[in-house]
Amino acid sequence: MKTLDFEVVGRQYPTLSHDWTIWLTGLSGSGKSTLAQALAKHLEDYSLPYELLDGDIIRQGVCRDLGFSKEDRDENIRRIGCIAELLNRHNVIAIVAAISPYEKAREEVRKGIPKFLEVHVDCPLDTLVRRDVKGLYRRALAGQIEHFSGISDPYETPTHPDVYVNSANQAVEESLAVILRKLDDLSWLSATETTGRAAVAAR
Repeated sequence: MKTLDFEVVGRQYPTLSHDWTIWLTGLSGSGKSTLAQALAKHLEDYSLPYELLDGDIIRQGVCRDLGFSKEDRDENIRRIGCIAELLNRHNVIAIVAAISPYEKAREEVRKGIPKFLEVHVDCPLDTLVRRDVKGLYRRALAGQIEHFSGISDPYETPTHPDVYVNSANQAVEESLAVILRKLDDLSWLSATETTGRAAVAAR
């Protein structure tokens, strides 16, 4: 099989295998979907095979029969994990953006996916409330929304995420760079340093 070389942010990536999952977890409004879309665009620009599994969209399809009890939330994550594992099995990168509030459920998914990268997209509650254009946090804090993660339902913060980013003090591009450096370190995107403007941007 011929190795294809892709120049990505100033690096050359000999790409043979795409059997890995990046799982972005965090509270509603923390920036998971925005960061996932930026990563997807980055991979697409260099013809890397991927699928973006956004929790809100999955809820409208394969998980539309589920509610928001702990049991249903765990089942939601299990199903997304199954889809991600199937994509990886067929050499397609899975990018998951889902609140996934319970650590045990996230760890169960990790066990089923050999190459699993957990990214905690963190953001302080006061910032989330300020960003809340739909008024969901305001309603949740007023007791008008049940089972709202981080307010009326728990959100179990990852204790040892593979990658940590904070959308309150990092631009999307900065958070994306942190993820790409980790992928480089893991050799999931094997890298060789190059020179010039792009190499400077990669640092």
